[in-house]
This record gives sequence, structure tokens and C-alpha cells, in this order.
Amino acid sequence: MASAFDVVVIGAGTGGYVAAIRAAQLGLSTAVVEREQVLGGTCLNWGCIPTKALLEHAHAYKVAKAAKDWGITLGEAAQVGIDMGVVQDRKDKIVKGLTGGIGLLFKKNKIEWIKGTARLLGKGAVEVTAADGSVSQVTANKEIVVATGSSPRSVPGIAFDYKRIVTSNEAMSMREVPKSIIVMGSGAVGVEFASIFNSFGTAEVTVIELLPRIVPNEDAQVSETLEKSFRKKKIRVLTGTKVTGAVNKGDLVEVTAQLPDGKVETLSAEYLLVATGRGPVTEGLGVEALGLEMERGYIKVDPLMRTSVPGISAVGDVITLGTGAHKQLAHLSSAEGILAAERIAGHHVRPINYDHVPGCTYCDPEIGSVGLTEAQARERGYDVRVGTFPFGVLGRAKIANETEGFVKIVAETKYDEILGVHMIGPRATELVSQATLALRLECTVEELIRTIQAHPTMSEAVGEAAHATHGAAIHM
Repeated sequence: MASAFDVVVIGAGTGGYVAAIRAAQLGLSTAVVEREQVLGGTCLNWGCIPTKALLEHAHAYKVAKAAKDWGITLGEAAQVGIDMGVVQDRKDKIVKGLTGGIGLLFKKNKIEWIKGTARLLGKGAVEVTAADGSVSQVTANKEIVVATGSSPRSVPGIAFDYKRIVTSNEAMSMREVPKSIIVMGSGAVGVEFASIFNSFGTAEVTVIELLPRIVPNEDAQVSETLEKSFRKKKIRVLTGTKVTGAVNKGDLVEVTAQLPDGKVETLSAEYLLVATGRGPVTEGLGVEALGLEMERGYIKVDPLMRTSVPGISAVGDVITLGTGAHKQLAHLSSAEGILAAERIAGHHVRPINYDHVPGCTYCDPEIGSVGLTEAQARERGYDVRVGTFPFGVLGRAKIANETEGFVKIVAETKYDEILGVHMIGPRATELVSQATLALRLECTVEELIRTIQAHPTMSEAVGEAAHATHGAAIHM
């Protein structure tokens, strides 16, 4: 027996559940098909939220270990340690509360959660196979929104065994601090876990990156600063290095890696965390039979999230716009979900400016960035000028004892427009919002200079970087 709705969303991650809520707010009857037993997708259950919870614990542990420097007396017998059982329990409690909150939002907005695995049938029909094998059908009278997301992927020759050769899913659930770990890949996931385990006390943390620098999508100065910080913390960093093999030896993983000079080195650690990226989840969805245009496994969409098949949209990690890499970010998925829902409801919508999507990496020190890097701006032909300002000069940074890093502004000279802002240091993942708003409003450097920053705050670094872009930083 088929049920009919205006909109059927496949997937309840950040793109899917946000699209569903917005569609329901606009008066469209909405259902969400989700095969997991919880709502929220990767971000809430296995990604953004749990990893940031671990990083927050790591920060608290770092401060506690420095209690004497802060004038805090713990008592003669007190020893600062980390109880991973308590850490994991608190992390799980946070996740459970947030996923439960989505369930309440579904009830409030009268969204039906259909539990099962979806397959596209065409003409608005979706087949749903429940966990017990029973099959039902649901129909979208207006549109289907595919939001199936992504999952961890490895590279040829490196196979997950989920015991010693693991994904981020297993890494975030460890209830003991490993003595050693090798992290393969230095994107956001890789460097965040390197920070987590280093802060928790893992004696040997090694990061291996195939490209010439870590966090390769960031501005080159940010990469350089993070690598220096990691080395200072005794995290070994191997760039320009290719992992050629990994073997589970029982209580260790043996990893072979080809160094930039061609030499092969054998490394061993308790775990190998493969953080080389994520691939789209489309297996069993029926995209090929339906004739959806694909690109490298991703569903191709236009700027308004429409696929090549009328009546089907797609948002989030599963899509490509055919214009280069599509950032796999929860907040971007949500924005795409809102855009799709509003278009389906008949509202006038505008395409997303993908140059204005902020990125946050919660390693220690934090990274926040939005817009073009200096290299990208020059590649696009801009006459570029930049300004940087170090956090270490600020009174607020000294008070917090967090003085690493800087803010860098990339601007063009003709109109003084800000093209990008890149920062590494304390509160960078919060400060980047100010930069994102500046780009959204096509702010000039002069306008940012005239924007008064409160004192003493970390945000003063943004204002000072603007002054520096005009060659007139006040406190440097």
C-alpha cells in the first residue's frame, strides 16, 4: 500500500532533515526515509558532534594539566588523568540529546519518519525495504530529495578491517587511549584526530599526507603554521608520502610508506586511522536504472539542486555541481536543503555562492577559513594584497594562554574587496563567522577597518589584519 506526500526526502542527515523541516514549515506534507535507527546522519552521530565533543574534552584536559600555571590547587594526592569511559559516556549523552531533538522537531512539524532503505522507482515513487525485509512504497507528488550523504572510503591496497585499520567511526569510540596511532590523510578528520590522541596522551602520533603539505585545501601559511605546531607537540608529520600497504599483525598495524626521496619506510602502530576522504552513498538507490546523470559516483545537480531527472533533487555530500570539488560540510548540506525545499514550495531562490562557504577544522590550534586563498586569488587573475596579524600580540590571547597562529586577509586592490579570510589560532572556528558575513556583504578592507572590534577580544585580530592589509596595523 502506497502513502503519498508532497515531498519525500531520502536520508535524515543535516541536508535531509533540514530540507524536510523547511518543506514542512512551508506547508508541504513531508516524509523522510532513513534506514539508521537514529536521526541526524553522519554529522550528529559519527562526525561533527562526537568528534568536537572529544576535542572539547581534550582542551579541558590540557587546561587541567596546566592547573598549577593557572593558580589552581588540586590537592597533594590529586593526579590529572583521562578516563575515556567517562569521556565516551558524556559524548554519547550529548549525541543522544541532539538526535532526540530532531525527533521532536519531526513531531512538531508533522514529518513522518519511514524507517527503511530507499530505492528510486521513477515517477515520484520510492520503494522502502524495512529491517525485517518487508517492502512498502511511498510517493512524492511534488519532488523527491536525495540526501543520502557520504561514508568513509579508503584507497586502493588499503582495506578496512575495523579493528586495527579503522575509520573515524571506530576511532571516535575508543574507550582506551592508544599508545600509538598512524593517521593517513591530513584533511579536517585526520588532523582533528591527531590532535585528539596527542592531547589525550598517545605517545606516538604520525600523520601521513600524500600531498606536499598538510591541510592542503587551506592557505599555504595556515598549513605551515599547523605543521610547526604539530611538530612542537611531537606529532610526526610525513608529507609527500604515499602509503603503499598496511597489514594487521594482531596487536599492531604494519604500514609501508614511500617517502618523497623514493625510499620506503616501514612504520608500526596500534592503529591505522584511514582519513583519506569520503565517498557518496548511492549503492542500491537505483540511480543508474533511473538515468540520473552521475559524475565520479556523485549525483550531478544544477545550481538549484535539480538532477537530470524531473521531480528529483539532491543535496549534500552525495552531489556534484560539475564545477570542481563540492565541500562535504554539514552547514553547506543544510543550506542546500533549505534552497531545495524553498524552490519546491515555489519560492524565488538564488544559487549558493560556494566561494562564501566557511570551513572549520577543530584541531589544536583551530582553523577557520572562507573565500579564496592567496594562491587561488592570484590564479583567478586578481591584483592581490594581503595582511596578517598574529594572535600572540593580543591581550585576550595572552590571558587565555593561547597565542599560536594568525589572521590573514586576502583582498584585491582595484575595489579593495575582501576575497578571503584565513585564520589559525584560538577561537578561529567562531571568528570565521565575522569573515563570512564580510564576504557575503561584499565588504571592503576599509569598511572592516572602520568596524570597531571590542577590546580585549580575539576578534581584534580580524580588525588588525584589515589594518595590516593597508600596511597600517596598529599593534604590530
